[in-house]
Amino acid sequence: MTTVSAPRIEHHREPLGIGESRPRLSWSIADAPADWRQQSYAVTVVRGSSQDRDEERIEVTSERQVLVPWPFGALDSRERVGVRVAVRGGDGSWSADSPETWLEAGLLRADDWSARPVGVDLDEDPESDARRATLVRRGFRVEGEIASARLYATAHGLYEAEINGVRVGSDTLSPGWTTYRERLRYYTYDVTALLLDGENALGAWLGDGWYRGRLGWRGGHRNVFGSDLSFLGQLELVYVDGRRETIATDESWRASLSPILRSGIYDGEDYDARHEHTGWTTAPFDDTGWFPVAVRERDPRTLVAPTGPPVRVTEEVAPIAVLTSPSGARILDFGQNLVGRVRIRVAGSRGATVTLRTAEVLQEGEIYTRPLRSARSSDAYTLAGHQGGEEWEPRFTFHGFRYVEVSGWPGDLDADAAAGALVARVLHTDLERTGWFTCSDPLVEQLHRNVVWGMRGNFVDIPTDCPQRDERVGWTGDVQVFGPTASTLFDVSGMLSGWLRDVEADQLPDGTVPWFVPVIPSHKVWSPARAGAAWGDVATLLPWTLYERFGDTGVLATQFESARRWVDKVDSLAGPDRLWDEGFQLGDWLDPAAPPQDPGAGRTDRYLVATAYFARSARALAEMAGVLGLPAEAARYATLATEVAAAFRAAYVRADGTMTSDAQTAYALAIVFALLDDTQRAAAGARLAELVREAGNRIATGFVGTPLVCDALTMTGHADTAYDLLLEQGCPSWLYQVVQGATTVWERWDAMLPDGTVNPGTMTSFNHYALGAVADWLHRSVAGLAAAEPGYRRIRFAPRPGGGLTHASSTQRTPYGVASISWRVDGDRLHVDVVVPVGATAELDLPGTSVEELGHGSHTRAVRMRS
Repeated sequence: MTTVSAPRIEHHREPLGIGESRPRLSWSIADAPADWRQQSYAVTVVRGSSQDRDEERIEVTSERQVLVPWPFGALDSRERVGVRVAVRGGDGSWSADSPETWLEAGLLRADDWSARPVGVDLDEDPESDARRATLVRRGFRVEGEIASARLYATAHGLYEAEINGVRVGSDTLSPGWTTYRERLRYYTYDVTALLLDGENALGAWLGDGWYRGRLGWRGGHRNVFGSDLSFLGQLELVYVDGRRETIATDESWRASLSPILRSGIYDGEDYDARHEHTGWTTAPFDDTGWFPVAVRERDPRTLVAPTGPPVRVTEEVAPIAVLTSPSGARILDFGQNLVGRVRIRVAGSRGATVTLRTAEVLQEGEIYTRPLRSARSSDAYTLAGHQGGEEWEPRFTFHGFRYVEVSGWPGDLDADAAAGALVARVLHTDLERTGWFTCSDPLVEQLHRNVVWGMRGNFVDIPTDCPQRDERVGWTGDVQVFGPTASTLFDVSGMLSGWLRDVEADQLPDGTVPWFVPVIPSHKVWSPARAGAAWGDVATLLPWTLYERFGDTGVLATQFESARRWVDKVDSLAGPDRLWDEGFQLGDWLDPAAPPQDPGAGRTDRYLVATAYFARSARALAEMAGVLGLPAEAARYATLATEVAAAFRAAYVRADGTMTSDAQTAYALAIVFALLDDTQRAAAGARLAELVREAGNRIATGFVGTPLVCDALTMTGHADTAYDLLLEQGCPSWLYQVVQGATTVWERWDAMLPDGTVNPGTMTSFNHYALGAVADWLHRSVAGLAAAEPGYRRIRFAPRPGGGLTHASSTQRTPYGVASISWRVDGDRLHVDVVVPVGATAELDLPGTSVEELGHGSHTRAVRMRS
């Protein structure tokens, strides 16, 4: 019997308040007979209540089941409908209908908004680091039975809303960080269950966040996007009798100072519970002593619904030890470098203050904060003195840490920690996990866990470079190189497609893509933005990655103009000779041979890197145009890519196939970006393998070369050398970090030196995902599971055992369902088990055998291994 899943709406995990009036639909199919193929599908939309349902069914002849067009009329703002799907196979019989998915449109038009931003108007120094966080509230009356209630909310700053003393939603750090002048995200909450008959109250906590808090290094800048702290909320009530009522932020609201004395993304939060307003979001609270609000402006055309999930706390981690440092400080060790904040449950005298200082590492037994640079990274809680104890967690900050120094604790810290009084609350964008990997080498498995933890900690609303120091910005190059790995491990399609809209919003009129998005002021190296290879290429290569992994042509259509403007910008810089060999470039950033304070001075000619990326982006743009049905553009940019590749070979490749930059990154770029002819490619692969061996299998690549080097070796028949590189434990190497006790991937290969001291460079993050891009190779080549066609419509199973591994596996939750491979070596036999989801096909390419075509279902094979 054919079984269909409940349809998925666009890339939403929770399709409430979506911004698409014609959302695309996807579904997976299970339990289909062998050789079954979808021939048609039928979508049924349901409107109305269970007592008054109106259904419409549309049948479509198509094999598509991923991101299919909405077949009905456009949704109206606030419209709520149920959707279910049935499918028909070649035998002409229909499946049973899938379960229904209910979706609801958000506020799709600017004139849907009546709310305006409101907040307290304080006489404060806008440059002060001690501006107070604030509260806003309003009472209102419910008269009659409520059928539904929705709160649409956002802020200048960060917010948390409450109704009748109950927290609204489970998100945190909302509304997140976007290019606020162009796009301010709002969230939709179903608050029906929170309302009472009669008197009610709605309120919001407000904090600086990214909007007006300190951003950037070397002291940073405040008020980058504005200096006010304002809440914009629209509570819409629908009564059972059909009446509608809106409670929107306006001049009738009241405001007050918050118990949060100071709050910042970098610096942490200070909270004085003695200043709490007990019951301030309940109806009986008397706010006559509060301030009238100032009403601010926000163009409602800039308010946008989210495309991905919000940031949430997803896990709690208990300390594994309570340490005493040589100075006598008490330090919690959580055993894992993570991103989040600490929740405490504490009892003590009124006015006592508990201070929590965070750090990623210890040095000489003390927490080591120099890598944080100017980030204070400290939280403080002053007790109210409640007899039953108190619970607190910061609201508007986050830290990257493993260790927390605790001072001022009023009880027995050892006993209280063991009893769960202090726990780390892990937060990140609440992405769905999609990729898993295991193997027989515990160090490689730990490396993979480190990559996962590093990604979680750096996908905090935007893809950041580090979560702990005075930076935490959306470096475009980092996510460009890590995009394939991110797309394997988690469903980043909605989050990153939304972030790419910010990339385009911040893109300069001449096509230049900034180094980081959203853009913030910086010193002259980064501002004003200049075109830079690998970083600017996020405009072309990240949309292409999302298309390859999720089958989303929509992201190509949305981003095509941004990608085209980037390639045209580089074309203008390169000129007729097609060589991008002038201007500022970062090259192979953080090549281990580069000086600590000059991380762009690697072994590979930075202009070789730039020209290689020019060719790759031009080719990607041509491929995008082909998918989108733009033949003239496809031909134009394909010709450009061919010309750039020829110029690259003439300038950087010698007659014998070696390269003018005799460095691992140079060869990896040329091989993986397909810039060489067959003879040159073989020679380049041989020389790359030789260079790896000459280096003692130690890493000699930075941000650009590291994601490519193992692929380049594997593609040219040197998988054994790729394994040698992977399994090396000397510094620099991936496993050096693991044997040094790393639980995330580091920014520098030698962020911690062999003697246990921290690298003296000013850029020394212990949680930086870029160098973890090798994890995608682990899935595709070691385990052997890759997308052969966009969205895994066709899957390639091609394991390449080596390095002494005796087993490996990869599981991938694809748009069609779960695909998996597991292999083990038993003597001279390789045993392989694969699963192909319904709707996909696969090719099985085992060593020493012909490629075999597979349909959906489970398949087992065993072949003799060649010696």
